[in-house]
Amino acid sequence: MNRLSKKIAAAALVFLVLAGVSAQAGTKKPKKKKNEDLSANPLAGVNSKQPDKELFDKAMIAMKKGRFDVARLDLQTMLNTYPESEYRMRAKLAVGDSWFKEGGTAALTQAEAEYKDFITFFPNAPEAAEAQMKVADIYYQQMEKPDRDYNNAERAEQEYRNMINQFPDSTLVPRAKQKLRDVQEVLGERETDIGLFYESRDNFAAAIARLETVVDTYPLYSRSDQALLGIGDAYAGQAHALQNVPGLPGAIKERMRAVYQDKAAAAYAKVITRYPMAPHVEDARDRLVAMNRPVPEPTQEAVAENDAEERSRQPLHFTDKTLGLIKHGPTVVEAVHVGDPTLEDPKRTLAPDITKQNIAMFNAAVNAGKPAASPIGALTPTGPNEPPRSDQPSTAPLQLQAPEGGTGVAAQIVSAPSAPPADPNAVLQPVGPANTTLPAAEKPAAAPDEVNEIKPGANPATATDDKKKKPKVDSSDESSSKKKKKKGLAKLNPF
Repeated sequence: MNRLSKKIAAAALVFLVLAGVSAQAGTKKPKKKKNEDLSANPLAGVNSKQPDKELFDKAMIAMKKGRFDVARLDLQTMLNTYPESEYRMRAKLAVGDSWFKEGGTAALTQAEAEYKDFITFFPNAPEAAEAQMKVADIYYQQMEKPDRDYNNAERAEQEYRNMINQFPDSTLVPRAKQKLRDVQEVLGERETDIGLFYESRDNFAAAIARLETVVDTYPLYSRSDQALLGIGDAYAGQAHALQNVPGLPGAIKERMRAVYQDKAAAAYAKVITRYPMAPHVEDARDRLVAMNRPVPEPTQEAVAENDAEERSRQPLHFTDKTLGLIKHGPTVVEAVHVGDPTLEDPKRTLAPDITKQNIAMFNAAVNAGKPAASPIGALTPTGPNEPPRSDQPSTAPLQLQAPEGGTGVAAQIVSAPSAPPADPNAVLQPVGPANTTLPAAEKPAAAPDEVNEIKPGANPATATDDKKKKPKVDSSDESSSKKKKKKGLAKLNPF
């Protein structure tokens, strides 16, 4: 009985509580409708009843609900009907936002065109930096992984650089710099992977070109120390491969080996001096010790700078690796969050340039120790008792001159060189007359007068018996104008 009474009392208490709550709810005043910020426009008043503002708010509601085509129709109506509206800049920018939020390749292309038009029409407006930032974000969203198409990553890098250079006073610059670091992390990863692949195939020139491009262009890349280490290993590989070349003299091999080892040691030393807190610093130290080269000590500034870079990176967890296999874009959690990214690409290092450097080093090693060739202007004339030099011209030029009274051509020596003075210390003395001057050429004798051998009164035809008389030609068969002319019908007879 006691237990039953307790249950009845508890049920009555619950009933009274529920009755009080329902009574209070019935007497509660109706809740007023909360004013919503429909436009999300910092320049517009929420309670404004202007017609252009009403159209703008309607478009913002449609965009929020995902009805992007309706939102664009309302925005275009506002721009065409109220071209002098104070909301025209926000409406023009909202048209691009509607395409951007809709997504897809075609929609993003149209969004880029709208943002570019906005920058053209309103280049000095604060919203121009926002438009340029969203153009870069379009390509950032379409980036592929480092081992795939990199065109979107390169375009994103260029657009972020344009935003930082064109609008340096914008509040969006810090965000643009971080996005640029993320993009350069992806591009640096791509170049490093390609360089290490070439190095694994013993294509050292191509490997050095790729890895030097990474070091020069993306110094904030998370694996820059590994890229420098790869450069040193590539030069060391060239030095080792040179020792196995058959037929090459040992002296040339040693000179080339010394040059390649110097370049490898410089790359290892840069790992220690530029990235002293990186994971591969100890590997660089071990390689320098194995080469019997001095190990440099980094400065305090370099240690502090690299330590800040390493601390700003986020560690790559197992979940990041797993999501990286599923999602479309790259994983950039290891990108640095401090330092200024590179805003201008330096000149790329190409494999043909590395090959030309190797050829120049080989030629220098081959020509080392040989006497330098004397220049052409340093030639000295021959002395006494020395054979004449073939590189000096003759001192006795010849002139062609026609003799007097004739039609032929004769050669005449204008001046003969005088004999050099005899050397008193010479073993062999010259033999011959002292006067070596050649006499002048004599004038040819005059031709004799012509003599007529035919005697007067003689018949010239009988002067020579060896000539026969020419037979007389019978002209009876030939036509001649001296014959008797034909008359009458005889003229018609051709014979």
